[in-house]
Amino acid sequence: MAVNSQQGANPAEFVFPRSYNFPPFFSPQPNALTLQAQLKKWSLFLQRYCKHHHIFKLTIIEALDTPLFHNSTLKKRLSLKDAKAVIDYMASKEGDERAEWLGSEKSEAWIWWRKPEEWATLIATWVEDTGQKGTVLTLYELVEGEATEKQEFHGLDMDVLRKSLNTLVKKGKAQVFGTGDQQGVKFF
Repeated sequence: MAVNSQQGANPAEFVFPRSYNFPPFFSPQPNALTLQAQLKKWSLFLQRYCKHHHIFKLTIIEALDTPLFHNSTLKKRLSLKDAKAVIDYMASKEGDERAEWLGSEKSEAWIWWRKPEEWATLIATWVEDTGQKGTVLTLYELVEGEATEKQEFHGLDMDVLRKSLNTLVKKGKAQVFGTGDQQGVKFF
């Protein structure tokens, strides 16, 4: 499981939903309506868990042995097939596109507890509020700089940042310069 713990969230503080302690939560339900409700609960749970732990990308096979998919108290876990079904649901329009598979093997996925567009809005608002429109900022400055320490996007995965900035570029609200570690962005 790709984990970015730069936010310093204390894992002990995460509060699992009540359904996590209900054994049927870990087995796909046969009734279509019940299954849809279950998938929605799993989606919300994954988003909350990933947000709390500042996780942007999941490697599914690794995540199966973590509390995300395995309740050791109940001795229940989602199977690989069922975990992929949850991510498939999250990646669908019905699941509000809260996940995105990386590659056709479906072994890794972005978990969008905030979609790139939502991150872009947060960043653009911060740029506006701090009077930095027209200024070139490095990507590193945006996610690791002292000025952003109190911002939710501080510590943001660089790939997520690039995807987010790309949404602003497409709208003509930003331009990204440079390559590799030397990238900067100018906001309009």
